[in-house]
Amino acid sequence: MPVPGPPVALYVHVPFCVSLCPYCDFVVYAGAAARGPAARVDVYVEALRTEIGLRADALDARFGAPGAAGGASGPSSPAAPGSPGRAPLETVYLGGGTPTLLPSEALAGLLDLVRRRFGIADGAEVTIEANPGPGERGDARALAAAGFNRLSLGAQAMDDALLRRLGRRHRPGDVAAAVNEARAAAFRSVSLDLLYDVPGQSVGAWSATLDAALALAPDHVSAYALTLDDPDEEGLTGPLGDHLPTRPGARRWREAASREQSDDRAADQYQLALDRLGTAGYRGYEISNWGLAGHESRHNLVYWQRRPYEAVGPGAHAFDGVTRRWNAARLDGYLAALAPAGGSRPSPPPGGSEPVTGADAAAETVILSLRLDMGLALEAAETGPLGPHIAWAMGMGLLERFDGDGERVRLTTRGRLLSNELFARLV
Repeated sequence: MPVPGPPVALYVHVPFCVSLCPYCDFVVYAGAAARGPAARVDVYVEALRTEIGLRADALDARFGAPGAAGGASGPSSPAAPGSPGRAPLETVYLGGGTPTLLPSEALAGLLDLVRRRFGIADGAEVTIEANPGPGERGDARALAAAGFNRLSLGAQAMDDALLRRLGRRHRPGDVAAAVNEARAAAFRSVSLDLLYDVPGQSVGAWSATLDAALALAPDHVSAYALTLDDPDEEGLTGPLGDHLPTRPGARRWREAASREQSDDRAADQYQLALDRLGTAGYRGYEISNWGLAGHESRHNLVYWQRRPYEAVGPGAHAFDGVTRRWNAARLDGYLAALAPAGGSRPSPPPGGSEPVTGADAAAETVILSLRLDMGLALEAAETGPLGPHIAWAMGMGLLERFDGDGERVRLTTRGRLLSNELFARLV
């Protein structure tokens, strides 16, 4: 039976953007909430600091204070439950939204607080997301001085027309400028996020985006098919839900955009990414992620390997190895709990939790393992929820056997393209 463990990673959500992109399902507040006299950034930062303290207090009580199991310069493996103390974090990730809309001193203060309350291991990966626009990407030198060493840029496309279609504010030249500034500031890793299967994007246009992105020599590339889910229909937008309701304008945009998407074109574009990035020396270590050697996203690997992680901010999810916990997406409820009026004592924000055990945990382990190029051990595959489906998946060309630390199975290229069909059989 799995047992809860202390986090090896921390995700910090910053839910502010200058404007909202119509395809985006992240917890984001824009316009007056993000900038100007009515902005809620300052009160949010204080609430976020309070939540960091409350979550750290709970971990101290449960696993011991950070450092007792090795110190901020000691081993980065998590302390065992019941041991005196917990190890420092291996990764910290500030995502959004646009975290770089916060002042540099506020970001440095948040990272200092995390360092004091959680510990950050020597050599830890410390990531911040940014939009590439000149008024949104922040001060790269100040970010590096604060301790951030990995920058994830939401490029999405390297084509003016497609960026406008997606509602993005930046232009391709801004991506190049942001990469150059990060290099000058000595960031260890720079990652670019790209989208394919975008309405109006031909295979040729996607090829040009890949060429332009590779010309910037990023250390890591994430390429995602544009997904147009409906969180309202999925029941995720209630008062305790982890998504915000879809705006009417965004819903109309998505309905029109979905009619222009093509599974066949998306498959051709994905195959092109596999070929182009592989030829350029990037390892496709996960279905949608490619990295140069040593530049894989260590933070995201924590998720895919089902290791424990903590998370703070509206809509953020945490996992202790047994139970998943989430914060509700609504900013008003978040602030009311953590920055209450009248001097009341702050409390953890509203949200929910659920155990992930038994068959659900087994299926999740298989699905997440198969997202990675190392797959999973053949014996574990045959005896787990994948077992009854292995012959079918092999016959369909979705899985292949290979030798890597013993006999293992992994998705083929065809399997990556049709992974949802296989995964649907496991849940």
